[in-house]
Amino acid sequence: MKRYSPSHIRNVVLVGHSGAGKTTVAEALLHRAGVTTRMGRVDQGTTVCDYDPEEQRRGLSLSLAMAPFEWKDHKINLIDTPGYADFVGDVIAALRVCDLAVFVVSAVEGVQVQTEAVWKIANKMGVPRMVFVNKLDLERADFQSTLGQLQARFGAGIAPLELPIGEGPSFKGIADLLTDQAYLYNAGVATQGEIPAEMESLEHQVHDSLVEGIVVADEELLERYLEGDIPGVEELEATLAKGVAEASVFPVVLGSALAESAIDRLADFICEIGPSPVDRPTLVHAGAQEVEVKANESGEPLAFVFKSIADQYVGQVSLFKVISGTIKPDLHLINSRSSADERLHGLFALRGKEQVQMSELVAGDLGAVAKLASTETSDTLAPKGKPVVVPRIDQPMPSLAVAIVPRTQPDEDKLGNVLHRIQHEDPAIVVERDEETHQTLLRGTGETHLSVTLEKIQRKFGVNVDTEDVRVRYRETITGTSDAEGKHKKQSGGHGQFAVCNLKMAPRDRGAGFEFIDNIVGGAIPRSFIPAVEKGIIEAMASGGVYGYPVVDLSVTLYDGKFHSVDSNEASFKMAARLGFREAMAKANPVLLEPISRVEVTVPSDKQGDVMGDLNTRRGRVQGSEALGDGEHVVLALVPTSETTRYAIDLRSITGGRGRFTAEHAHYDIMPAHLVDKVKRTVKDD
Repeated sequence: MKRYSPSHIRNVVLVGHSGAGKTTVAEALLHRAGVTTRMGRVDQGTTVCDYDPEEQRRGLSLSLAMAPFEWKDHKINLIDTPGYADFVGDVIAALRVCDLAVFVVSAVEGVQVQTEAVWKIANKMGVPRMVFVNKLDLERADFQSTLGQLQARFGAGIAPLELPIGEGPSFKGIADLLTDQAYLYNAGVATQGEIPAEMESLEHQVHDSLVEGIVVADEELLERYLEGDIPGVEELEATLAKGVAEASVFPVVLGSALAESAIDRLADFICEIGPSPVDRPTLVHAGAQEVEVKANESGEPLAFVFKSIADQYVGQVSLFKVISGTIKPDLHLINSRSSADERLHGLFALRGKEQVQMSELVAGDLGAVAKLASTETSDTLAPKGKPVVVPRIDQPMPSLAVAIVPRTQPDEDKLGNVLHRIQHEDPAIVVERDEETHQTLLRGTGETHLSVTLEKIQRKFGVNVDTEDVRVRYRETITGTSDAEGKHKKQSGGHGQFAVCNLKMAPRDRGAGFEFIDNIVGGAIPRSFIPAVEKGIIEAMASGGVYGYPVVDLSVTLYDGKFHSVDSNEASFKMAARLGFREAMAKANPVLLEPISRVEVTVPSDKQGDVMGDLNTRRGRVQGSEALGDGEHVVLALVPTSETTRYAIDLRSITGGRGRFTAEHAHYDIMPAHLVDKVKRTVKDD
């Protein structure tokens, strides 16, 4: 692949709902560009981008994939992304390094939930956007309905550049609204001609609306237009390109990826009106300042790693964007996070799983390098002495967790390293070790995300694990007072063991913690043994009370005791304290405390009532709701944590995938008595 200047590079990401045809669009573009000799099929597992065995088995994309190709003196770095909500982390990573997002929308299903979700993300990030309406050749295809949905949901910036000639099985081609020309397709090859007579009136009407929408963005052009000077196609395209780069105009084009109809025009539009890296400087942190770095191939080399892939043969592969300068093999750069000196050995571009060797990569280009020892996703590679940092990629918050248990000792020995590599490859996966419940937790964005990760652990790294439910961190406390004697007496050969502790127990306010009060007078217990009494009580609280959970929020007063001049020691008083604590705990009206989470649920306004009703069934207490605009409400509630462990799955079902939530620990509250036995039985089983 030859060298291209930054102004002739286009970094494009395909996004949209699962099943809209993104991977097929990528396959059609590669075929039309001559990269492949035949189009692969998603249903046959033969596409360039879905090369992972799990992707082929499931028939859907599970991670981003690169597919660079050359088109009319331009290099297009195409990134195909998953359309399933669980894998939005890869979509966000691709949006960070691309200069144009092409939303692939099915003309049959219309605008679907994940398309809306990603549009909001792209809008927040300020990424330029255009839309490719796909599947015009299928039964029930309806371009006008789809266009209406796009305009209703994404605003007046939606600008159709084409109209379909025929729809469904009668779809033959497109009418170009800028040039007033028709393009009829047969086996992917276009024939240019006149607009069919039956659609001339509609085409001219939409053409006039499009021209008016374009010239509004340029005062000089608008003034000329109002005076009767109709701008030419080149002027309109230049003004349109400016609006696209500013993310104020969102062109809509159409076709059929599977039939390769109008795919060549999609590539043309990407090159003609799509922004280049030169048009979109990168914001970086240089010390305490924020500065914009332009894509200058003569500048100092600067790169940003947006994705890491754990390859079982070559090790870690780092995908990166060249922010500035020109990067060549064996260049040394400093990792701004770890301060490690990284040598970039052989450079290559990934096309699916194929490695295309590169002699150099200029500013704005995307590439890959293997075996960077201390570099992770979101790291910046900068020249020595230039502590420049590109802001890290914001990952989605994990909403679902599962506990994993290695099956064998060899599996346990390898698991830690494998989990570390999994997190490098997918930062949306979070691994935690809960020392209280003694569980290793795998957190992700949804059920499919976790399922795919578990499959990868087994298939890619050869580690077998089983799963179990995440245990909830319950607590115990008391609601009454009590008095107990802890007595430890043991006699064997030699010195014996003897200690007596008299304890009083009383509740404290929630969250007040533990208080130990020493009321020993007259030497009933030697001062040297009193710390052992306190330590014994603390250990007893940690090991669990009546229900087997850690004890909190109480005070214990040591007011009397006995000792033996020979047989008493610290160990004896620790044991006596533990025994006394357990007896006092049982007599002080113990209760089980359950953790309560503060849950914030963002939902479409028409689903607000359903969500609030569901929270009530989970013993939640709705604290209020607030309209966010854009047709959404946020509902605030306090919900027992045990009722939220599978909430991500249920919320997706209730809202059709449009809801999202965050949960954080708020406080502990007394668990209803009728539920305690169920938890207690679980404890005994443990």
